[in-house]
Amino acid sequence: MLRIRKRALDRILAQAEKDYPYETCGLLLGKSEGDVRTVFGAYETPNANPDRKNDRYEIDPKDYMKAEDKAKEFGLEIVGVYHSHPDHPDRPSQFDEERAFEGLSYIIISVQRGKATSYRSWELVDGKFREEAIEVFGN
Repeated sequence: MLRIRKRALDRILAQAEKDYPYETCGLLLGKSEGDVRTVFGAYETPNANPDRKNDRYEIDPKDYMKAEDKAKEFGLEIVGVYHSHPDHPDRPSQFDEERAFEGLSYIIISVQRGKATSYRSWELVDGKFREEAIEVFGN
């Protein structure tokens, strides 16, 4: 299960709309406790994919390290990744599945004509994505 602070989710959705028609991306900062990941903040990263920003995202390792440092400042860790699918559904592509790691949550936002219309979270289990429940909390 993924729990996410409303403020972090709002920030992610706004970023997805701002970056349309390209895929947006970033990292989820929070805590993992058993099967529950709780997200307190979103760390925006630029899409480092030079050639296919409209249907692929890439997070530069340097940005990942910066996010990790920021998380540690607040006693948190990276618990997941988010990205958008411009004019496509909020489900993982084969490319997404091939690049994912177990133990993280993956939020995918569907952005239709510049408006974030839906989002879902996924986790990789035995090499396959399965949808996980999302609970939005706080402000």
